[in-house]
Formats: sequence, C-alpha cells, structure tokens
Amino acid sequence: MVQSFEIAVFEGDGIGPEITAPTIRILEALTNGQDDYQLAFTMAPAGAALYAATGEALPSASMETARRADAILLAAMGLPSVRYKDGTEISPQLDLRIELDLFAGVRPVRVVPGQPTPLKLSGGQTIDFVLIRESTEGLFHSKGKGEVTRDEARETLLITRKTSEKLFRFAFDYAQQRMALGTGKGRVTCVDKANVFRAFAFFREIFDGVAKDYSQLTADHAYVDATALWMVEKPWLFDVLVTENMFGDILSDLGAGIMGGLGLAPSADIGHKHAVFQPCHGSAPDIAGKGLANPFAMILSAAMMLDWLGTKHNIEQMISDGALLRDAVYKVVANGSVLTRDLGGTSSTETAADAVLEEITAKA
Repeated sequence: MVQSFEIAVFEGDGIGPEITAPTIRILEALTNGQDDYQLAFTMAPAGAALYAATGEALPSASMETARRADAILLAAMGLPSVRYKDGTEISPQLDLRIELDLFAGVRPVRVVPGQPTPLKLSGGQTIDFVLIRESTEGLFHSKGKGEVTRDEARETLLITRKTSEKLFRFAFDYAQQRMALGTGKGRVTCVDKANVFRAFAFFREIFDGVAKDYSQLTADHAYVDATALWMVEKPWLFDVLVTENMFGDILSDLGAGIMGGLGLAPSADIGHKHAVFQPCHGSAPDIAGKGLANPFAMILSAAMMLDWLGTKHNIEQMISDGALLRDAVYKVVANGSVLTRDLGGTSSTETAADAVLEEITAKA
C-alpha cells in the first residue's frame, strides 16, 4: 500500500519561489511511480511581501496547513525593506519554530572530495559533522519583547531544563544514528560559555546529566569561541555539536562558509511531531527574478525531509531516495561544470537543478 504524505510548502519571499519550483519538480520526478510512498504539496502563503500587502505575515490558514502537514518545506522569508514597527524583520519561520515546538535545529556541515572550500585540506580530510541548535529559547527568547529605553536596551536569554533535556536527548540519539550508519564517531560536544555565564553552567549541567544515559557515546564540552577556532583549524574532528540558539545561529553560518557558502547549507528544525526543512540562506532580494539563485541548499533540505519522513515512518525507499538526492547534489558540485554564480560558475537556477535531476535519472 502506497503511503501518501502532505507537504506544506512555504515559498516565501525573494528567491524563494525560484528555488521552490525546481525542488518540487525534482521530488515529483523522484517519487513518480513509487510503490512505497507519494508526496502531495500544499502551498501556504506567508512572508514579508504578504505582510506588506495584507498586514499578515503568517495567516491562520497557512498555520493550520503547517500543523496538518506531515512535513514542511520552506524556501526563504523576509525582506530587509519590510519590517515590523519595532524595526525587526518579518520572520514567520521563527514563529513556526515556536508554535510547533521545533526545539532541535539540525545544521549539517559536509565537504566531500572535489567540493570547493576556503579551507586547505592538505591531508585529504573529509568534513562531515552536524551542529544541533536549540531553536525556541536562548537569546531568541525575547524576540520582539526586548526592553529599550533612551539609555539602555536589554534582551533576556532563557534556558529551561525541560527544553534542554529534549535537545540533548535528540543530539545523543542523532549521534547514535550517525554511528550506526558509519558516518559518525559517536561523539557529542556541548558548546557553551559556562566559564562566564551561570545560564550556560546550568546548560552544561543538564547535558552531563543526560549523557549518563548514553554511556556508549563520548560526551565532552567546548567553549563557543574555541569551537569557532577549531571549526576552521580542524573541523574534521567534530561529530555532533549541540548548543544554544544564538551560538548555533552564528556557528551554522561559519559551517556554511566552510562548505563554500550558504548555497550549500541545508537545515531542519525538528520537534516531536513536526519538522520544517529549509535552506540556511535568506531571500536574497537583490537577485530575485534573475534566475541566478543557487537551488542546491533547498534541494539538500528536501533530501533531509525525505530522510526524516522515511526514518519516522520506517520507509526504507524514502531514506534511500534522500541519500540519492543528496549524493546527486554533491556529485554536481564536485564535478564543477554546472555551478551557480555564488559558487564561481555561470549556470542558472534551472540549469543547476536540471543537472541534479540528470544525476538522479542516471542512477535510477
């Protein structure tokens, strides 16, 4: 019996629609004629342009679509020129994380042989680690609620035991999965600033408590500033890093830089019931409508979606298709003949996506 899954699709702003269309086209081609599963896509309007036109950034109908869906595929949201009255940008993706309790932000960092990177890998090392970022608390807790007076401004960092325990168990379970697949070292590193802030000492204490339930794995700690250094000097040593929201936001962009840019940086925000899959980059309004956007991060995010759904529902074909899609992107990147402008090439969005589809078709 074929299982059908509803995918809520948020095209969003800027280049969002341009990278969404070829991604859906690739997913439809990948699943065409499948005996194990099918995907049905439901469009959900949201974003800064919608807010500018209607006064609503995330309509209730779109929120309901997200709640009902089996997974959420989100392109990019926000426009620098469209802001709330307090000066902050329109960011419905953050609202989704809070409303759906998507506490674990998963940010893979992968560099395969032949892939362009600003790092000099003289030893031929392969970089393959995952940054797991808490996505609902931390310094983002007071988003839109910070206190501002004429002479000072305050934002509040929040770390709770309940959310941190969920986050750490997710990280250790993720490390176990990676080790079972042969892609991980069975190591989880808590990234914090416990030498300065009591909140992070509390964060570390919770981590150590959860680690006792995973004696088969290695658990260790690193300060965030040292981690930033080591991500540049020796990133091949990492396996799974777990950290607070703001630290994760910054380090994930550093990870994207290691991979050659945000155009190769996929992500997922995952909770117990729901999950959003989206590229780490923004809406890039300066190149919107020009056919220059890099679709690879969006396609890689779709691969993460297939893997998550397949694992959750025990559908091996879905997991296999996720790996096929991911490997196709990296093969195109390593080949180097079909790259978009941000990666040093001249190919259009559609041409780059077509190259991925050709790789998939050749392997099918």
